Amino acid sequence: MQKATKRDQALVQIRGLKKNYETPAGEFPALKGIDLEIEQGEFVAMLGKSGAGKSTLINMLTGIDRPTTGEIVVGSQQVHTLNEEQIAVWRGRSVGVIFQFFQLMPSLTCVENVMLPMDFGNLYHNQRSRYQRAMHLLEQMEIAEHAHKPPSAVSGGQRQRVAIARALANDPDFIAADEPTGSLDSKTADAVFRLFEEMVAQGKTILMATHDRDLASRVSRQLLLVDGKIVDDSKG
Repeated sequence: MQKATKRDQALVQIRGLKKNYETPAGEFPALKGIDLEIEQGEFVAMLGKSGAGKSTLINMLTGIDRPTTGEIVVGSQQVHTLNEEQIAVWRGRSVGVIFQFFQLMPSLTCVENVMLPMDFGNLYHNQRSRYQRAMHLLEQMEIAEHAHKPPSAVSGGQRQRVAIARALANDPDFIAADEPTGSLDSKTADAVFRLFEEMVAQGKTILMATHDRDLASRVSRQLLLVDGKIVDDSKG
C-alpha cells in the first residue's frame, strides 16, 4: 500500500475528486471535482439537497465506492490506490462509518454487532478482549443493559447508539456519518449529536452528512454541496 508523504498535514485530503455513474440516459456526474482538507479533531457538517453528492462523497472517503478520477488520502493512506481487498482491511481498521438506517446485523445481538469489526480486523487479541471492549463502548453509549438483545428489540435511537459503538470498535481517528439522525425524532437526534460532540472532544474527527441545519449550525465547520460541487466552506 502506498503511503502519503510526511509533508501532508490534514487527516483527510481530497484532490480533483470526480465520480461519474453510467445511467440509461448517459453518464451522470455525481461529483464534479472536489478539493477538500479536514484537520484532525474537526467536526464537519456537510449540507445539501438530496442528490447533491453528500452520500457519494462519504462513500468515496470510506472506500465503499471508487472515484472516477482524483486522489483521496485519509491519515497516511492513499485510499484511491487500494484494491478491493486492501480497502476492506483499511476501512475495518481505520474508519468508522455510521449510516442513517443503522445497518446492524439482525441475527446478532447488539454486543455481537459491536464486536464484528474487531473480529474482521482480528484486533484486540481474543474474543474475551473484544467482548470487554464492546461492552465498554455500549456503556459509553448508555445502552449496555440492552447488550444481549437483537437490534429489533430496541428503539431506533438505541440502535443508532449501537451503530456508533460499532463505528468506534477499532478506535478509528476518522468517522464518517451519513444522515445519522435522519430517521430519529428531534430529542433522540439531539442526544446522538451530543455523543458526536463528546467524541470530537476526545480527539476524533467527524464528517457528518445531514439535512438538519439546526444540528449543522453547532459544528466547527460547514460544507455546502450543490450539484456535486462544494459551493461554500465556512467555519463556525
